Amino acid sequence: IVCFFILYPVWGMPFSLLGRSGPPRTPAWALEPWLWEDDHNHAGYVDSLLAGYAAHDIPVRTVLLDSPWSMRYNDFTPDTLRYPDMSTWLDGLQQQGYRVVLWMTCMVNSRNRDTRCRNSSDFYQQAKDSGFLAANGHQVTWWKGRGGFIDYTHPAAMRWWQEQQRPLFDHGLDGWKLDDPATFFSTSWFSLPIPYAFTFKGLLTTRGYMDLYYREEYRHGLELNPEFITLVRSYDRLWTHPEGFAPREAAPVCWVGDQQHIWSGRMKNAADSADQDLRLQGRRGLEEAVRDILHSARNGYCIVGSDVGGYSGRTIPADLYIRWAQFSTFCGLFLNGGHGERALWKRSGQELEIIRRFTWLHQELIPYMYSYVQRAHEGGSPLQRPWGDEYGYFFGDDFFIVPIIRPESTKTITLPPGGWRYFFHDCEAFLGPLTFRRSFSLEEYPVFVRQGAIVPMNIHRGYTGLGDAGHSGYVTWLIYPFTNSVARARTKPVEKRFTLYDPSRPVVTVVRLLQYASRMEIELSGAVAPHILRIHSLKKPTQVRWNGALLAEGARWRFEAGRQVLLVKTSDPIAARYVFLFQRPESPD
Repeated sequence: IVCFFILYPVWGMPFSLLGRSGPPRTPAWALEPWLWEDDHNHAGYVDSLLAGYAAHDIPVRTVLLDSPWSMRYNDFTPDTLRYPDMSTWLDGLQQQGYRVVLWMTCMVNSRNRDTRCRNSSDFYQQAKDSGFLAANGHQVTWWKGRGGFIDYTHPAAMRWWQEQQRPLFDHGLDGWKLDDPATFFSTSWFSLPIPYAFTFKGLLTTRGYMDLYYREEYRHGLELNPEFITLVRSYDRLWTHPEGFAPREAAPVCWVGDQQHIWSGRMKNAADSADQDLRLQGRRGLEEAVRDILHSARNGYCIVGSDVGGYSGRTIPADLYIRWAQFSTFCGLFLNGGHGERALWKRSGQELEIIRRFTWLHQELIPYMYSYVQRAHEGGSPLQRPWGDEYGYFFGDDFFIVPIIRPESTKTITLPPGGWRYFFHDCEAFLGPLTFRRSFSLEEYPVFVRQGAIVPMNIHRGYTGLGDAGHSGYVTWLIYPFTNSVARARTKPVEKRFTLYDPSRPVVTVVRLLQYASRMEIELSGAVAPHILRIHSLKKPTQVRWNGALLAEGARWRFEAGRQVLLVKTSDPIAARYVFLFQRPESPD
């Protein structure tokens, strides 16, 4: 009975993982910062929010319009009171360089909770009479009203459904946020929900309908826009769908939700426990978001994030907003939005400064992240990989993150084996495995970078301290050589390499680090762009050569002893081989 009514039809088990591939190829723009809000939902407020972010130099690429933006659920007809000229407005956003994602579901409602047209029985009846709804139009009550399920197996139903979507695609729609009432797909027997229903092509399970929903909306979007994405739920309370909501191959970008503006559901904080618009009730905060994101990564989802600061509640505490933004910096999805004040300039100056700096750090790490996203698509590991038993995780191969999930500033850190440096003060070196306690001010976060790391960045501002506006137009390579002891202990050079995937170039860039006891070589091959090498080094080199030519200090390279940084700048977009010589017996550290 359990297998017939739950395991197979709802979770798809034991077959849910069979035939599923890895994550799809996600465009790089989806990794850039997203912005949305859920208190106003109209064009004027979105415009003012975007203008404020631009004026305060906070990067935003994607604008998400959540519900309600349409007249009914789901007729894809813009509410002209909220968005008076949606077509022209969307065109304007595209011209400014923004990407636009709209919320939708699979429901055809007869009654709507919060749209301008509350009673849409005529809309529902038209779809039912045409045979476009599964289960002969059986209706369920969900958090946005009551309605039936569009039949994804019915060719005529799909033509009708997609014709309503087409005007939005004609004006540059970049993605759907696919919310998940598909999990309610069912019929009833004596008022008891049954997780099976008849469709145009026969009997379908809840799990089967969910798969169709996510796959078909993503497939259709890609047909009209090759850089189209869908924002889908990966996990939300592991008991609801332990196999994951969306199939991995139809999950280009994922979020976990819905959380409140609290640190953890295990902490008492009744003052901020308002639950407006929550899909499911229950106390969930930053800790639960971290847990669900890492569970998603463990099960093959690649680009995952959460609503920065939490989705729902009365107010967002300043320290919570900062810590959530810092954690989201090291997630594939940086999704700043939900209820609560999102205009950072109207919050504290500390929040504005810190969140802006970390948002830029996320933005400038796109080359690093995108390279791992491409590797995951080709069969490699996801961008995030959990390690240990207390929420620590690798971000790519070269960063290790220990999320802060409590308001306390002191944190116990357990580092994996190997050499590490504290990213925000990289003069500090550690040898793992190692457990220690350390205090982290709100300006910093527990981020450690592996010795031997090669990290590509696109730096445009000076907020992070890793570069400035003069780095624009160059790929900045952060390079953290191995320690002296590692280099001297090897009879052969220590070697590390990184393959950079750039969506604007058909050929990859390969950077190779070779380290000897008193010499270091860095080679760039493939699609080499103008670049800046930012190398951590204890000592100034006695000699620097580029493709055999001796480089004069000050013209192409300089050493900053106080910061232990060696900088080399090259404008030539050609293959390069650098040789750095150091006094014996020491080499860069």
